[in-house]
Amino acid sequence: MGTSILHIDLGAVTRNWRALDAKSDASVQTCAVVKADGYGLGVGKVARALMKAGVKTFFVAAVEEGVILRQAVGPTPRICIFSGHMAGDTDMVLDMQLTPMLNSLDQITRHFNALPDHPFGVQLDTGMNRLGLEANEWSTVRDLVIGKKPMLVMSHLACADEPNHPMNAQQLAAFKDMTDGLDVPRSLAATGGILLGADYHFDLTRPGIGLYGGLPFDDAEPTVRVECPVIQIRDVAVGETVGYGNSWIAETPSRVATVAAGYADGITRHISNQSVLFDGDTPCPLLGRVSMDLITVDVTHLDHKPRSLDLLCAHQTVDDLADIAGTIGYEVLTSLGHRYTRRYRP
Repeated sequence: MGTSILHIDLGAVTRNWRALDAKSDASVQTCAVVKADGYGLGVGKVARALMKAGVKTFFVAAVEEGVILRQAVGPTPRICIFSGHMAGDTDMVLDMQLTPMLNSLDQITRHFNALPDHPFGVQLDTGMNRLGLEANEWSTVRDLVIGKKPMLVMSHLACADEPNHPMNAQQLAAFKDMTDGLDVPRSLAATGGILLGADYHFDLTRPGIGLYGGLPFDDAEPTVRVECPVIQIRDVAVGETVGYGNSWIAETPSRVATVAAGYADGITRHISNQSVLFDGDTPCPLLGRVSMDLITVDVTHLDHKPRSLDLLCAHQTVDDLADIAGTIGYEVLTSLGHRYTRRYRP
């Protein structure tokens, strides 16, 4: 075993989807966001598992992701594109039967001119100032767009991971003001929005990070384990240093394991000298700097030579590691590189 192993639990992904699906009324369609290669876990395998669980509609970031997903799942599910209908996308949108979420007047013009009878949705900006039509733009084209029968009108919450943030109620009010009375399916909630309650659910929800074991879904099952093989174990005397920059110095006689993982595998240097790896239930401190391919770990307290150590596991989730690194679980997941040996559990 020369490279680290990324263990991926597809059963946990589908159980997380079912748990989020159960939080809304039966009339609400629960979809799945599988952008960024299924949040780094492999979009084809993730999407096929979710289809078996009941998912009929997927969301991805860009048309290129939609093409890969369509090739993986076949013609049945709807595939929606958050970034909309960009210049140069027309042939792929048509050939792969993708549904763009139109974000601007330019995109609306492009789509209606190039593919006047092709399905589409519309994204509205309710205050995040990132994607979507602003209120004045929407009022100008609303009747025209609704007359073309969009499959969805959606927006996105900026602060849904903070339930008491006033921005949530502000965006909800803006979304209702822009869409109440329209005979078209509506969507506002991703994972955080689902957890805010029924007022945010509308007709369709779009869970993403919660499917993969991340916050703000506290009850999510972990979906990944990173197992790092031990390449070598050495004795380090008092006063000797470990790794680049001499950033760790032994104060007592120590045994140090070198494991096969590093920042080329998406394990950020920000966790240097701060995190732990696990031998079963036993934490083993990370020593020195994370380098490109290697991490050094204190195993002095173990009564055996471990064959491997876990960086991500039930004891240390993506959000735990993210807290140490000063980032978020999304970044940890989507940074996991392609050098891992991937093992899938159904």
